[in-house]
Amino acid sequence: MNARKPLLQSTSALRRVPLFLAALAAAASLWATAALAAAPAPAPALRTAIAAPLSAAGQAVADGLVEAVRQTAVSAPVAGTLALLAVQAGDRVQAGQVLARIDARAAQLAGQAGDAQVQAARASLEVARRTLARQRDLHGKGFISAAALDQAEAEFRAAEAGVNAQVAQAGVAHTQADFHVVRAPYAGVVADVPVVVGELAQPGRTLVTLYDPTALRVTATLAQSDARAARASASFRVEIAGREALTVPAARSTLLPAADPATQTVRLRLDLPASTEAAAPGTFARVGVAAGRDAPVDALAPIRIGVPQQAVVRRSEMTGVYVVRDGRAALRQVRLGPVQGADVEILSGISAGEAVALDPQAAARHRAP
Repeated sequence: MNARKPLLQSTSALRRVPLFLAALAAAASLWATAALAAAPAPAPALRTAIAAPLSAAGQAVADGLVEAVRQTAVSAPVAGTLALLAVQAGDRVQAGQVLARIDARAAQLAGQAGDAQVQAARASLEVARRTLARQRDLHGKGFISAAALDQAEAEFRAAEAGVNAQVAQAGVAHTQADFHVVRAPYAGVVADVPVVVGELAQPGRTLVTLYDPTALRVTATLAQSDARAARASASFRVEIAGREALTVPAARSTLLPAADPATQTVRLRLDLPASTEAAAPGTFARVGVAAGRDAPVDALAPIRIGVPQQAVVRRSEMTGVYVVRDGRAALRQVRLGPVQGADVEILSGISAGEAVALDPQAAARHRAP
């Protein structure tokens, strides 16, 4: 009986092992299920859009600026205190219209003094004329000699010359007074007024910057490798920020012969039609050059690179987009151009063919380490 008792206990312990293993397996299964439930769901894939170039193949593209063919820095030829500014930036003026006035009291007094001297000289001339008439009468009667008559004639001619000199000097004084009134040399638009009333005007100091809005051009910088295409092109496509694209025929183009030795570029000038009057000098522009003279005008496709507006991130003074590559997003700063519908033009910062995230907040969670 005593020998059989340890054997029964061992048999009972062996029967309890499978129950323990089953309980352990059940606990492990419950723990794995709870861990999966607590784990965060995988982030959804980013929605992206491709920054696609809108320019046609075989077309050279150059950046440029709108310029005024006639732009003048109007200044006063005399020094003085600025007493009046009759125009402001943005005003349209006519040829000869007063732009500014400089204190001309000293010049006006000088002109009045010149007029008085002219009157005195004319009075002396009148005396000399009457004296000559009497001397001629006396000489005819034999009362005076020929030398006395010659003396009277010389005094008359001197008085006459004195009058002419005084008239000329008075004219100079009045002209100097006119210099104190600054007038528009031609009809145009006031671009800038860099002075205020009370400042001292000096010869050569700009008082008003004026340009002719009916004569504008675009000056673009071309690589020398594209100069040949520009010479052979029948037309150019010009896109000005904020305006629809227009086509400029080659007859209105000028390719400057000198190249910049530092950048190895040449400048191309395109005279714009008068319909582009609303374009302001300094506005950004792009020029598309057709591949050759046989290329039709319609082959000059738009030359913008754009992305949807919702992809743009604005943080304080920084503007950028999330560029997605291999499932990772990287914030990249860009320079924006004009808005075209639901898209915005990207002037610099990304290249054509790159993918940008449409949801910047979701892209921030996929940022590359």
